Amino acid sequence: MAMVEVAQLAKKYDGGFEALKGVDLSIAEGEILALLGPNGAGKTTLISIICGLVTPTGGQVRVGGHDILADYRSTRRLIGLVPQEINLEPFEKVLNTVRFSRGLFGLKRDDALIEDVLRRLSLWDKRDTPIRALSGGMKRRVLIAKALAHEPKVLFLDEPTAGVDVELRRDMWEIVAGLKAQGTTIILTTHYIEEAEAIADRIGVINRGRILLVEDKHSLMTRMGRKELRVLLDSPLETLPAALEGRGLELLDDGRLLVHSYDSTAERSGIARLMADLAAEGIAVRDVATRQSSLEEIFVSMVHNEEDEA
Repeated sequence: MAMVEVAQLAKKYDGGFEALKGVDLSIAEGEILALLGPNGAGKTTLISIICGLVTPTGGQVRVGGHDILADYRSTRRLIGLVPQEINLEPFEKVLNTVRFSRGLFGLKRDDALIEDVLRRLSLWDKRDTPIRALSGGMKRRVLIAKALAHEPKVLFLDEPTAGVDVELRRDMWEIVAGLKAQGTTIILTTHYIEEAEAIADRIGVINRGRILLVEDKHSLMTRMGRKELRVLLDSPLETLPAALEGRGLELLDDGRLLVHSYDSTAERSGIARLMADLAAEGIAVRDVATRQSSLEEIFVSMVHNEEDEA
């Protein structure tokens, strides 16, 4: 079942700038979608429209079956938003800050639920601490707690780990995994490609207001990722022997490393032939390793190709 449905969504500002150009997107209940794109690609505009903060100029958005414009209150009640900017009342205590967010939705006080949220985010021990006394990472946890206080079905995380250290970032990943296990639908925008690679079910790529693709993470990496065979030679080569020319091989590291790129989905990789030819040429091999293209390399290549075609 689709929890979020976006159809032909457009946003054009008064000056003529088109932030979104007919975006179509469907997000299933309980999945994690990572939305990647360079600055100005339209990520924040898309999130802001779905969350009811920006009015679209065309298209339709439904959350949990409700239209975001015709049934604003119902859709907003289903959504939690963790913004990119940390904007918290510095002198208020953590507990009161999170309680207040629940009250904004007209919900009854629920101390047990708030305690559970704070414990899950490792904030319970900080419940009486003023916001100004918290570290940047703990303030981000408070933002997530505020977004969860009204028990949303959909959680938007706009660059949730920007500016936090690696350890805290991995803690955040565990928190997100726990929310997914409870059935929460999560849409994540991030500049940290490894974040998407670590926790997302599907990857969406947006650039210049258009969705370039939305695909299962693993199938995307299999379909578009290339592998490298990296052969460490026993003795350096000054040049490639004639028998090895014309195959796109690279000599690196002063002739000690031979790199062979190949399509991991192709019927033949060419590895067996390469190793046989190396032996026939009397070239001794010290070590062999393979390397898969990362999601970051795939993303950069895709965006550059799209810009070259524009």
